[in-house]
Amino acid sequence: MKFFGFVLGALALVSGAIAVDIQKSVIITYKENTPDSVIKQDKQRIVDAGGVITHEYTLMKGFSAKVGEKTLESVSASSENYGTIEEDKVVNTN
Repeated sequence: MKFFGFVLGALALVSGAIAVDIQKSVIITYKENTPDSVIKQDKQRIVDAGGVITHEYTLMKGFSAKVGEKTLESVSASSENYGTIEEDKVVNTN
């Protein structure tokens, strides 16, 4: 019985250690008065955490990225006064 408990404990540790942060595709846009330093800082935070900037927009301030949910939470906290974060998905019209 002790061996079974040990195996369960070991499996729990292993599963927690290899848990992967789920990547999401998002579009992050900023208000016109947003300092470029804020945008640059958010992009760097995403890249440092293993995310990828997939596109930078020129007609509006913003970019799209693939980023982990945990990183997305920290970026949204820093940019909540400056813009919006929305999931990048396909939109159809009928």
